[in-house]
Order: sequence, then structure tokens, then C-alpha cells
Amino acid sequence: MKRRMPDDPTAPGVIGTLAERGTYQAGSFSMSLESVRAFFQEKAPDLRIVELDVATATVAQAAAAHGVEPRQIAKTLSLRLGDRIVLVVASGEARLDNKKIKAAFGAKPRLLEAAEVAEITGHPVGGVCPFGLARPLPIYCDVSLRDLGEVVPAAGAINAAVRIDALRLAELVGAQWVDLCQDR
Repeated sequence: MKRRMPDDPTAPGVIGTLAERGTYQAGSFSMSLESVRAFFQEKAPDLRIVELDVATATVAQAAAAHGVEPRQIAKTLSLRLGDRIVLVVASGEARLDNKKIKAAFGAKPRLLEAAEVAEITGHPVGGVCPFGLARPLPIYCDVSLRDLGEVVPAAGAINAAVRIDALRLAELVGAQWVDLCQDR
């Protein structure tokens, strides 16, 4: 039996519960998913959102569920840089480099809290993506994605994603390419 998701994506334990059980009730966070659908319908009608019956909120879950390497998961991180908020899309295996971020933006990065993420992006943590945002935000794609070809970012819900070429992703969302992650 599938567990019914709370209507509040920021409720304590939501992501932990999903990660432990690995299940997701379709229809939860539907406004976020619908905003992503509308984005693709307008800008890339050839792309299809893949919805699964399992949670894909973590890089490991998403890679296993979609049959790709963890590096091919395009994770979207919501950062506060002083008084600015930006989204950074990076490879699932990449780790942010605070020194590179401070050099690029002139401020120390801070990850947003789950409630802030949901309010600002319109997407729940684990489903955050650069598509169908609640309001316009600056979007940056880390160079860790550039040569991967097809990547799999979330699509507005913790069980939804889209398969897209990394270069097309950046073009669709008007992202700027930057080097913000640790060298491997």
C-alpha cells in the first residue's frame, strides 16, 4: 500500500519517510508538477516527464530508478548569496566549492531551508528543477554537466524527472555556464 503524502512538502520527515519507504503517492505536489508540464508544453513540447511510483529525491534513488550513473543526475541546488537567491544545476556527483562560489559571486553560499526552497521555487526539496519556477531566478549550470550528454533532472516532484541533453537544458532555462564545483 502506498503512503499518502502530506500536502505540505516541508512537513517534518516527508523526505525521510519517502527515502525509507521508497514510495510516493501520485498526485502529491501536483501544482509544481503542472508548472513544469506547462513549461515544457510551451518551450519544449517534445520532452516528456517521467513519473515513477518510487521516490527519486536523492541522487542515489534517482540514478537507480532511471538506470543511469549518479553523475548523470542533474541536481538543482537553491543557494542564498548575500541578498540574492540563485539556482545551480550540477552533476549528481559534484560537490560545491565554497571558494569558487565566493570568487564568482562575491558572497559565501548558504543552502536554503526546505520551506524557503518550496516557497521560492514552487517545488519540493527532492523535486527542485530549473523548469516551471514560481518566480524567475538566476540559473547557473556547473561545467560538471557540460560533457555528459543526456542528464536527468527532477521535474517538480520527488518522483518525476525528464531526460534531456545538458546543453539543451542550459539553453531552455537561459542558464549561464560556471565552474562552481570541486575539481575531481
